[in-house]
Amino acid sequence: MSTETTDNTTRTLDVREIDGEPFGEIMAALETLPEAGTLVLVSRFEPVPLYNVLKQRGFTAEPSQRAADEWHVSITHA
Repeated sequence: MSTETTDNTTRTLDVREIDGEPFGEIMAALETLPEAGTLVLVSRFEPVPLYNVLKQRGFTAEPSQRAADEWHVSITHA
């Protein structure tokens, strides 16, 4: 897993290399996300079950498929 800050408000969390469930790492990254910030989640699949959790916690998600096994999901505060 790697976390990268691309500017003051955008962070990238690549969970493709995590063995097992990345939910904890995703939630930890969101806890420190600035109000005007964006977390770009990079995953091997579209994390559909995550969308409802994000909505319940006050976030929005915009998915984008980049390749057959690469999804980028931009997560922001609602």
